[in-house]
Amino acid sequence: MNIYDFKIKAQDGREVSLSDYKGKVLLIVNTATGCGFTPQFAKVDVNGENGEKN
Repeated sequence: MNIYDFKIKAQDGREVSLSDYKGKVLLIVNTATGCGFTPQFAKVDVNGENGEKN
């Protein structure tokens, strides 16, 4: 078993296979969506908006 065998639930409720991201860099952060500490991740470029192509 490896990371690409896992499926996760997206914020909108869809099931997403991590195999969809094979060959891409993954940053996996374990935090609750509604957690009060999530604002600290505001500078993390999760969508590649700072010039990186997804």
